[in-house]
Amino acid sequence: MNATLHYEIRKPANIQSGKQYPALFLIHGMGSNEQDLLPLTHGLEESCFVFSIRGPIDQPPGYAFFTIEGFGKPHRSSFDEAISKLIQFIDYTCEEYPIESDKLYLMGFSQGAILSMSLGLVLGDKRVKGIAALSGYIPEIVKKDYDKKPVGEISIFISHGEQDPALPFTWAPESVRVYSEMGANVTFRKYQAGHTVTQENYQDLRKWFQEYTEIGN
Repeated sequence: MNATLHYEIRKPANIQSGKQYPALFLIHGMGSNEQDLLPLTHGLEESCFVFSIRGPIDQPPGYAFFTIEGFGKPHRSSFDEAISKLIQFIDYTCEEYPIESDKLYLMGFSQGAILSMSLGLVLGDKRVKGIAALSGYIPEIVKKDYDKKPVGEISIFISHGEQDPALPFTWAPESVRVYSEMGANVTFRKYQAGHTVTQENYQDLRKWFQEYTEIGN
């Protein structure tokens, strides 16, 4: 099996023979690249494999995972393809690396948060154990049309800036509602900020990794 997407990898310094490790998948926002989120996860590679994925679509100055046809509305075909490629990529890493396929973590900003929350619903808690969704939302096509699996054993960190001009803060509570009503362990944080990750957001994120996942220690 070949990788469907370009990626950067970080892994434990001393990999034990015969041991399998959790994996964390980083998904960047529109116009960014695979280097963007790595600083937020520094040190986590000591306990897991970290795969930072580059979007397949050119979006200067960087890349994107899908295109949009309107405010908060991805092109259906582009979004479906992004989900499919990401699942194929996750399957590829589970085959090529010593990864526990039932201990996967997803983290994304903006487009990456949208995809992370969507993938969590598609893959379910038999595979995904944690999601960090920074400034995103769950598209209507996912809520209405996608087959969704149980998420009761997933811990999810959702954060959003109250002055976000790109993806309105008012969209955030709906993501919280969807995951909460499906039984997930939801942590929600809001900030006096725009479409960005503040220092306070970063500190809360790292605290969440430490308290609610097995890769934060």
